[in-house]
Amino acid sequence: MSNTEQNEKKSSGVCVKCIVSLGAVLPSYESEGAAGADVRAFLGEPLCIKSGCFAAVPTGLCFEIPEGYEIQVRPRSGLAAKKGVTVLNAPGTIDSDYRGEVKVILINHGKEDFTVSNGDRIAQLILSPVLRAEFGTAQKLSSTRRGAGGFGSTGV
Repeated sequence: MSNTEQNEKKSSGVCVKCIVSLGAVLPSYESEGAAGADVRAFLGEPLCIKSGCFAAVPTGLCFEIPEGYEIQVRPRSGLAAKKGVTVLNAPGTIDSDYRGEVKVILINHGKEDFTVSNGDRIAQLILSPVLRAEFGTAQKLSSTRRGAGGFGSTGV
C-alpha cells in the first residue's frame, strides 16, 4: 500500500480548516493508533500554574469545524498521571460555529506549581460527530428498574 493510500485510509474525510498563528503548531497525532491529536501551548513566555489554580492556555489556533461536528478537548494522560494537571472542563467542546482562538483551561491538582512552556503538548483534540436532540415535554416517562435512583444507586 502506498503512502497516499495509507494516509487516505487513516483520514476520516472530514476537513477542519485552521488558521495558525506564526510560530504555533497544527495539532498532530503522535502515534499510529492515537484517537486524539495533541495540541500545543502558544506562549510568549512560560506560564506558571500554581498548585490548586487554573489558567486558560492559548494555542494560537482558530478552527472552522464543519457543521454537524465538534472538537472535544481532553486531558493528556501523562500530564494527569505525572503532574496532576488536567483539563478543567473535560471534555471541553469547541462548537462548529466558534471561530476564535482555542484556549485550553488547565488546572493543577498537583502538589507543586506547574510551568507550561511554549510548544508543550497540553491536551488532545478529538473530532466527533454531533447529533442534535429534539426536546419535548411529557407528562410521564417510561419506568425502568433504576427509576429515579441517582448517584451510587446501582452500587459502589
